[in-house]
Amino acid sequence: MRGSFALVCLFVAFASFAMAAPAAAQGVVAEDTRSFAIAGGSLLLEAPAGWKRVQPKSGIVETEFSIPSAGDLPPGRMTVMGAGGSVQANIDRWYGQFAQPDGGDTKAKATTKTIKLAGSTVTMVDVSGTYKDMPGGPFAGGKTVERPDYRMLAAIVETADAGSHFLKFYGPAATVAKEADGFRKMVEGLVPAGK
Repeated sequence: MRGSFALVCLFVAFASFAMAAPAAAQGVVAEDTRSFAIAGGSLLLEAPAGWKRVQPKSGIVETEFSIPSAGDLPPGRMTVMGAGGSVQANIDRWYGQFAQPDGGDTKAKATTKTIKLAGSTVTMVDVSGTYKDMPGGPFAGGKTVERPDYRMLAAIVETADAGSHFLKFYGPAATVAKEADGFRKMVEGLVPAGK
C-alpha cells in the first residue's frame, strides 16, 4: 500500500513538472500572477493588467515582466532586483546609459522625485534619449546596441532592514508613455506584506 501511495505521489509530481515545462520553455513564468514581493517578501506590489510575468533573462534579476508594445514597436521590459551602491550613484549610472540626440546633458533633461511609501523611501526617475543597451548584461562583454527614442521609468525602494530594491521599466518611448500611469500606480500601491 505504501509503495502504491509513493508511486501516485511520484506520478503527480512528474505530471506537474511536465505541465509547467512548456510555459518555462516559452519564458512565461508558470504562476500567472501580477503580484510580487521585494525586500525579502516584506513588501508587495501588483503589476498592471496586461503585463506578462516572464522568466528573468539574467540571474541577478529577481522578477521580470514583458510590457505590451505601442503599435508595432518592441515590447517594454521591467526588471526587479536588489542591488548595492548609493541611490545617487545608481541614478548617475542610469543617466550614463542614455545619450541625447542633440548632444545635451541627459541629467538636465531627466526628472527625479522622492516619496515615502510603506515605511520606505522611494526615489522615482524618468529619463529618455538614445538607450545604450547591453543585451547580454554589463558583465557579458557584449556589444552595445544604440536604441533611439527610448525611455526609462525607475523606482529605487530603500528599506530599513533589506537594503535597496530597483524597479526599472524601459523600452520605446511610445510604449513607456502608454504604460507610464500603470507603472506609477504600481509603485504607489506598495504595501507591507500581510496588509
